[in-house]
Amino acid sequence: MARSQAASEQCPVVYGHPVDNQTRCVHYHGPTDVVAIKFPCCGRFYPCFFCHEETADHPALRWPVEALDEPAILCGVCYHVLTIRCYLQSKYHCPFCGAAFNPGCAHHAHFYFAFDPHVVLQGGEA
Repeated sequence: MARSQAASEQCPVVYGHPVDNQTRCVHYHGPTDVVAIKFPCCGRFYPCFFCHEETADHPALRWPVEALDEPAILCGVCYHVLTIRCYLQSKYHCPFCGAAFNPGCAHHAHFYFAFDPHVVLQGGEA
């Protein structure tokens, strides 16, 4: 689905190596690879950790547990920015448009979050 001009004007810029307008990148480009994350070190959205690592001029920082309510996850289908908490509770679907997110991203959470999302969302300590 192509972005409308209005959506393009509202959609944050996605840095790194995106390959389409739904935030897929050279590293992850499957049908459900449609999220980008804002990194706390620079405030920029990247499709993945590797895109940040290869194109940013600084090391990546991870989100602390105190940032669960930070809007930091961009849905590449509808361009809504979800809070970290909303994304982690989404059951791998955008709560705004219903687009499926890749459940395999959970295996890479340690690149993005300085806490274990499963423990925190179940009420445990980070």
